[in-house]
Amino acid sequence: MPRQARIDIPGALHHIICRGIERGTIFRDDHDRDDFVHRLVETTTKSSTRCFAWALLSNHFHVLLQTGEMPLSTVMQRLLTGYATAFNLRHHRHGHLFQNRYKSILCQKESYLLELVRYIHLNPLRAGITQSLDGLRSYPYSGHSCILGLNRRLDSWMPSQEILQRFGKSGKESLKAYEDFVADGIAQGKRDDLTGGGLVRSAGGWRELASAREAGIFLKSDERILGDSDFVDDVLKAFEAEELEKKCHYHRHNVDLAKLISVVAKVLKIKEGDVCTGDKQPHHVRARSLLCYWAVRELGMTATALAKTLEISQPAVTQCVRRGEKIATDNGWHLPELLGE
Repeated sequence: MPRQARIDIPGALHHIICRGIERGTIFRDDHDRDDFVHRLVETTTKSSTRCFAWALLSNHFHVLLQTGEMPLSTVMQRLLTGYATAFNLRHHRHGHLFQNRYKSILCQKESYLLELVRYIHLNPLRAGITQSLDGLRSYPYSGHSCILGLNRRLDSWMPSQEILQRFGKSGKESLKAYEDFVADGIAQGKRDDLTGGGLVRSAGGWRELASAREAGIFLKSDERILGDSDFVDDVLKAFEAEELEKKCHYHRHNVDLAKLISVVAKVLKIKEGDVCTGDKQPHHVRARSLLCYWAVRELGMTATALAKTLEISQPAVTQCVRRGEKIATDNGWHLPELLGE
């Protein structure tokens, strides 16, 4: 079954989890962590993306981002590609650093913001990186110390006041209430309901879901979204409108399969006639994959129609889309930018 496209609309709140390939280490030392934090601050600042929570562990990281006008995919491409390139150079390694696809869950802000801030910031404690709440307060590689005003270098970057104002009017009162709130979350342990979307998680578990059904309430859900039924419905409608506008935009500018072939040939530095070649040579597979990814995800072509055009099977197109997504992500290639729009 083909992967669903990521849902991203301006102003959306996303819980992002990104792991090292084969769960390998992505932060070997403080130099790596400092470099990543610098890139996170720079990328989010330039793109008007707000970061409400973040935590770095040895083989993965969590961030809670609210997008601006720049798509989440572009923000993450720039962050991950730049960091992976620098990491490989610094440690004399080659190959991919991150798993094929970071996990991104679009979340209902008012319902989940504080829960996610607490959950993400407790990660270093749950992982044993810090041994106590006091240790977590001074851990420089999570947003918890920033919210408490203990990381002067990053305090002004995070929208900490938007979080603290939910805990009280005065500074001391809100800080104390926030710390108590975080402390109360320790006993909850790992919360699967905050690391994915879907009906069961959004409903709060099977018991709550069953109770809703018994009351004749049938909820709408999507695995990419964490929120109540009305929120899911609103997000999907907004996303569908965005997707329709994007496809209409490409149509108005005469962006078709032939134009995509030209773009693929240019970025891969090959002849246009080699893009649709059906053999299994690596550079031809790479070109075909990138073409399928942009044709399906950007132009909205169906895998069935593309399979007929390229004279390959529908499952082969689906595999190409997955490979093409990784190629575009690893290289930071965003189709509108490549088209000069």
